Amino acid sequence: MTGGQIGNVDLVKQLNSAAVYRLIDQKGPISRIQVAEVSQLAPASVTKITRQLLERGLIKEVAQQASTGGRRAISLTTESEPFHAICVRVGRRDIDITLYDLSGKAITSIHDKFDYQDSQAFIEGLIEQITQFKAQVEPQLKELVAIGVTLPGLIDPVKGVIQYMPTIDVEQLPLGEILNDTFNVTSFVGNDIRALALAEHYFGATRDCLDSIVVSVHNGTGAGIIVNGQVFLGHNRNVGEIGHIQIDPLGDRCQCGNFGCLETVAANPAIIAHVEKALAQGFVSELQQHESITVSGICHAANNGDELAVQVLTKVGNHLGKALAITINLFNPQKIVLTGEITEAESLLFAAIERCISTQALSNFSENLVLASSELYGQSTIGSFSIIKRAMLNGVLLQKMLEEHH
Repeated sequence: MTGGQIGNVDLVKQLNSAAVYRLIDQKGPISRIQVAEVSQLAPASVTKITRQLLERGLIKEVAQQASTGGRRAISLTTESEPFHAICVRVGRRDIDITLYDLSGKAITSIHDKFDYQDSQAFIEGLIEQITQFKAQVEPQLKELVAIGVTLPGLIDPVKGVIQYMPTIDVEQLPLGEILNDTFNVTSFVGNDIRALALAEHYFGATRDCLDSIVVSVHNGTGAGIIVNGQVFLGHNRNVGEIGHIQIDPLGDRCQCGNFGCLETVAANPAIIAHVEKALAQGFVSELQQHESITVSGICHAANNGDELAVQVLTKVGNHLGKALAITINLFNPQKIVLTGEITEAESLLFAAIERCISTQALSNFSENLVLASSELYGQSTIGSFSIIKRAMLNGVLLQKMLEEHH
């Protein structure tokens, strides 16, 4: 028997176990008979897989009252409390770490400053942060099954390799492997915005649709695209660099080297710079009274009808709308979700975006399109948890947990 075939047998096992676990997770309480019917797996296979999942403690039996008054039907649901994941989001200058159980319930969180000048400082700092956090949550920790890390940049999520980060020089940094070896725990690495799109799909605003785009306006501008319920990843594992659609050929230089990218006009630093420049030129605005200009402050002023703030955010809406119209023509999503402080001026911003979309996107693509704000705003590590959740649902992490047991 060749190695290829052995690999195949393992893959089939993984996919079958995942199919059963996924059904119990998403449709539970559900009976074994229903699992067999929906998954189209042989009842004997379902019995075998559910037995493994029960032994591992990943599912549990619950009695449901039979409607016929006969024997009580035994149903299955997932068990998530005994299993924990440490989820990390690394920002440009800060870090968030949360302990979750497998259902996605956050148990403890920390937020800390995190400065790193190069890849070595980044790795050492990250390991130190996780080590300290792990020691801190030790009393609550049952079984640590995974570590998930999301960060800005280009990442190969299958291998856990960082190919590019906007903050430091890295080339092919095998972060997943480093974390695996250091903590002896299965580790996953992903792009923060793609992970956020996945989180909205599992737990947030796009639970009800298969095709969606999440656009994050923060230090940069990025998008996560969900196609048919999966994060859309190109050949090199990264798409959705909406921040680098050129909006103004005569605009400012972007860190990517191009000029007038969306990121140079619609990200937080650009919005703040725009207001500061206008104030310096003598524009009258309630923002003159503010000690420091923040996006939140600009939104608040705009909601109060402050003319400068309204102008600036309308312009941002127009830029975003232009880029989104292009994206809609390419991907025809059912829903677009915006996340970031900028959504605090939702009505004004959305009106500007919708005007652009209605004139620049194909009408049969845009007529039923829903524009919404994130339901997970402020839960900074939920994206990191989502890549772990995905690894449970597609069997990658699930299979590891089942094998370790034997």
